[in-house]
Amino acid sequence: MKTLMTAAISGCLFFVACVTSCKPDNHNYQQAISDPLLFCKTVKKLNNVVLENNFPPMIASRNYAYATIAAYEVIAAGDPVHYQSLSGQVRHLPALPAPGDTAKINFPLASMLAFTKVGNAVTFPEGSMMAHYDALIRMADSLGMPEEMITATRIYADTVSSRILAWSKGDNYAQTRSATRYTVNNDAGRWVPTPPMYAQAVEPHWGEIRPMVMDSLVACRAQIPPVYDIKNLKGPFYRDMMEVKHIGDSLTEEQKHIADFWDDNPFKMNVSGHVMFATKKFSPPGHWMNIVGIAAQKAGADFNTTVTAYTKTAIAMFDGFISCWEGKFIFNYVRPETAINQLVDPEWRPYIQTPPFPSYPSGHATVSAAAAESMTSVFGDKLSFTDTSLLEFGIGNREVISFRSAAKEAAMSRLYGGIHYRFDNDLGAESGKKIGSLVVSRLTMKK
Repeated sequence: MKTLMTAAISGCLFFVACVTSCKPDNHNYQQAISDPLLFCKTVKKLNNVVLENNFPPMIASRNYAYATIAAYEVIAAGDPVHYQSLSGQVRHLPALPAPGDTAKINFPLASMLAFTKVGNAVTFPEGSMMAHYDALIRMADSLGMPEEMITATRIYADTVSSRILAWSKGDNYAQTRSATRYTVNNDAGRWVPTPPMYAQAVEPHWGEIRPMVMDSLVACRAQIPPVYDIKNLKGPFYRDMMEVKHIGDSLTEEQKHIADFWDDNPFKMNVSGHVMFATKKFSPPGHWMNIVGIAAQKAGADFNTTVTAYTKTAIAMFDGFISCWEGKFIFNYVRPETAINQLVDPEWRPYIQTPPFPSYPSGHATVSAAAAESMTSVFGDKLSFTDTSLLEFGIGNREVISFRSAAKEAAMSRLYGGIHYRFDNDLGAESGKKIGSLVVSRLTMKK
């Protein structure tokens, strides 16, 4: 499905090409190319590729992290007075090549080209982002950017992107592609696949991926969850399990909207009789990347601030998923749907579909809290806005009073949806806040 923003970027580039086809001898290109909305639309292009090709959320976070770092390193090189390279701050990121004659390079364009080139390399199908890469160059040409500047800009962008991609290959991603699969067994309280797909666990080795900021996974790991105790009817496990059921049995329309809005299931399997079909939406990191763009526009952020916000948020989510997934496959905690079916009601089903991996801690709670801390550090804690991210999927908007309040609502949505216990959300959010705070304190981006 063509998304609204995909159509917008295509229309924008087509319009600019048409009205400037005479290639004016002025600097109109400077203002047009440095429009932060153009970068937001470039990120949305990657978001669409991730959506259309069913990337799981943790892999999506990797796609966004490397692409945004490439974009950020370009703008930091172009404005070293105000921005600092992440080399020496992000783990194992080497020093990147200096741009040479900066007067010959348009850094906003180079930033978008580097983002697009890395986004193309870390996703599939091959070449999925290159039409956008070519469209950006055509736009610059149509706006009157000198040919030698376009050439120098492209060469520098490609140099940065190649260095970022070489660095990315050391994060253990390739090795985890052939790692052993998760072993399912029927031990009490242990996660097992859930209906309707009964799919194998997604990315059980993601906790082995190299973090970008965290020195130790233990330091940010969610604390030990409540013991799976089916005898103590007043204990935390049984209490929280029954809370999931009671809330699920009496959802209000507002709670349903919250659950649907933050569902962010990249691949939902729908079953109707003998007919099965899939529907797609943003994954959690895709939703938050969309929020960055909305917030940047509401705040009136300039190009470099917008790139910084995307990059810091992507890094926080990347580390958040590593920490969360390590915890998931240490604790292997049973999902509420399975526990309720086994202990209370074999016919009970959650409002939204249970994803295929262990329950504790909540991934959405973890990465939302991490993202909120990063975004708050850029835009402050008073920015309110309308989150329109789900309109393209037919789901109404949510009003947001702060990033942290949005993260709390995202966490609660999993309880309303029936796929997480309250302790999954609360303790996951604690862990995510630690990770986001660590990213904010460790990374000096804007001087």
